[in-house]
Amino acid sequence: MSEGGEDEVTLNGTLQRHINTQTGKTHYKCDVCARKFSQSSNLEARMSTHTRNNHHGCDVCGKGFSFLSNSQIHMRKHTGIKPHECDVCGQQFSRLWSLQIHMRIHTGDKPYNCDVCEKRFSQLGSLRLHMRTHTRNKPYKCDLCDKAFSWRGNLRTHIRTHTREKPYDCGVCGKGFSEKGSLQRHMRIHTGDKHDKPHDCDLCGKGFSQLGSLQIHMRTHTGDKPYDCDVCGKKFSEQGSLKTHMITHTGDKPYDCGECGKGFSKSRGLRDHMRTHTGDKPYICDVCCKGFSQHINLQTHMRTHTGDKPYDCGECGRGFSRRSNLQDHMRTHTGDKPYICDECGKGFSQHSSLQTHMRTHTGYKPHKCDVCGKNFSLLSHLKRHMRTHTGDKPHSCGVCGKRFSQSGTLQRHMKTHT
Repeated sequence: MSEGGEDEVTLNGTLQRHINTQTGKTHYKCDVCARKFSQSSNLEARMSTHTRNNHHGCDVCGKGFSFLSNSQIHMRKHTGIKPHECDVCGQQFSRLWSLQIHMRIHTGDKPYNCDVCEKRFSQLGSLRLHMRTHTRNKPYKCDLCDKAFSWRGNLRTHIRTHTREKPYDCGVCGKGFSEKGSLQRHMRIHTGDKHDKPHDCDLCGKGFSQLGSLQIHMRTHTGDKPYDCDVCGKKFSEQGSLKTHMITHTGDKPYDCGECGKGFSKSRGLRDHMRTHTGDKPYICDVCCKGFSQHINLQTHMRTHTGDKPYDCGECGRGFSRRSNLQDHMRTHTGDKPYICDECGKGFSQHSSLQTHMRTHTGYKPHKCDVCGKNFSLLSHLKRHMRTHTGDKPHSCGVCGKRFSQSGTLQRHMKTHT
């Protein structure tokens, strides 16, 4: 065979090995453990682990290796040496191939394609795990609640909902997290480092740590919603949002509170709920320092400082800072009173009004005067009573200037002028 022919054979062999790697085809099978490989060299390396031809031992933990290079790479676990650094974000790796796989986060390269739904992945292992979402294979089962998972990592994370373990601590504020990813996202609050979010949106300037997150964000500008609900036809920009939405049709609430047993359709709902037990209020108002257990409650509270009332009544134009307040207000126009007293049958437009009304039946008076000890069922009644101690008379007659502590007394007084 000519020299050129030999080069062509070598090139074709290299190409075929590369194709096998990219497609996941496994032609070489180990006779001992039945594991499959895309290249014969990988099979040979695997066979040496069975023959125990481990000449190169680790002086620290005693683990043996067939090749000196593998032993040297293994030693980095003990020394912490990470010689391969990402030029984009600065993250370091002990193995070159780990860096090469990591670079796909920045380049967006996803060479592995799912034959069922066409979703793409940066790693072959991720594709294999993804295939379980189609086969419904969930081999990892929780011994405490019998819930099953497709991934071992998800089972480990789930177990922490039972043990309350939070092994990942923030080195800045000491806050604990049950998932490493949650800690990494939290750290960006402290660092604010541009390297943490190298992908910027050209339209609004918002930064993202991953290119895929930027691509999803772009749909907020384009309005693209590629994921349709098969039941009601509602569209979503993210597949995760569609999955969460489907729970509204199934009624499934897979996230249970270990304290009171209440179920939630979203893990975020369970996390927010747990703060009602722990009393944790991590969201602090910069104006008055009031704390809140949920970020959305802080956002709503800020309107008390800004005066923002984004929810307008279509009937009278009155504005409200909360959507729920607008919904309650609309009943003054419709006359709807959905909250009925079980004792007397009286109806109310707001649930809080029903709760207050129930005190007329129970005699419950939670508001106590610090001066004389008298109790009241309503806070407004206590405030009005306090004027008998302070002498405050905020209501004045526009005709003669006489002042009154209660608006009702002023109204009766006005009749003396008419």
